Amino acid sequence: MKALIGLLLLVFGHDVSSVIHSLQTFETASSGLSTFPEYVTVQMVDEVQVEYYDSNTQRIITKQDWVDQANEDKVPDYLERVTERRKGDQQVAKANMGTLKKRFNQTGGAHIVQTMYGCEWDDEDGTTEGYEQHGYDGEDFLSLDLTTLTWVAPVHQAFTTKLRFDHDRAYNQYKKNYYTKECVDDLKKLLAYGKSTLQRTERPQVSLLQRSPSSPVVCHATGFYPDRVVVFWRRDGQELHEQVDPGEVLPNHDGTFQVSVELYLTAVPQEDWGRYECVVQLKGIEDISTPLDPAHIRTNGGDNHILAFILTGVAVVAAFAVVVGVFLYQKRNDSEKCHKPVDSDTSSENSEGQKLAPEYQPLSTGQS
Repeated sequence: MKALIGLLLLVFGHDVSSVIHSLQTFETASSGLSTFPEYVTVQMVDEVQVEYYDSNTQRIITKQDWVDQANEDKVPDYLERVTERRKGDQQVAKANMGTLKKRFNQTGGAHIVQTMYGCEWDDEDGTTEGYEQHGYDGEDFLSLDLTTLTWVAPVHQAFTTKLRFDHDRAYNQYKKNYYTKECVDDLKKLLAYGKSTLQRTERPQVSLLQRSPSSPVVCHATGFYPDRVVVFWRRDGQELHEQVDPGEVLPNHDGTFQVSVELYLTAVPQEDWGRYECVVQLKGIEDISTPLDPAHIRTNGGDNHILAFILTGVAVVAAFAVVVGVFLYQKRNDSEKCHKPVDSDTSSENSEGQKLAPEYQPLSTGQS
């Protein structure tokens, strides 16, 4: 979602005044992955990790000091209660894994069931948005449409679950109330407790990097916070939409962020490089403009800044994938999956309505 927003900003203009805050929970159940816990939950506020739980430790680990105070003020025995809920969700997720393996006619191999749910709040116009999405083995499986209070089943194996959830109107109304009110209220309270951390502004360090004379010049901004940054190249004061390749905003180990935007100059003589500049825009600070001066470009020679930058980026991405990547649907090779069709309309109930196979179950979203 944020990558799309970033692309639109590059094309249609830049606005860093409004901030969209988020409270998100990512749950992952896995099977056949010996080096990964069978169940993991990560909760994040404005993309900052605040809570972690996995089936190995079976306890909530808070990642921010201010979260402890916020939780205790909300519910005195919050950690104990939420830990018990996570243990229950762990059992539900394990059962769901078994259900989906039967639905997709699978036995062995590595499989992943993932759920992403949460809410967003725009601090400028007050608009909110809630969502709940389920995935299986790298594909969308089920999602909630809060407008119609119905469930969307993109694959036929999810159709019986969709019908069952659609008929539970009380449950769907509870979901709407949670995502549009309770979740947003919790988000605002957490933002208040974590204001000094979440609403701070840290100025980026900007460098120009180039691997070799024939490589693109990289404008690399790092150490900034929050992550709502805009980085672009200009020529003669006009923003470039061609010759550039914008990258994604990535997290650093210290909670700040980094991003790179490449500029391709193969057809531009070096005497014209002075017409180019990299611009970084971040709410709360003046625009940072860095002229394209060959003398200030770090290359692969000497101190190997470029190599260090690349290795650091790879390490950051790897670490982020382990901690936060639980909500990124794992893409699997089609040859590792068995797509034999299952008649979902008849595999769950017989003519008398008796259950013949376990059903995909909801998790205890928002309950404490």
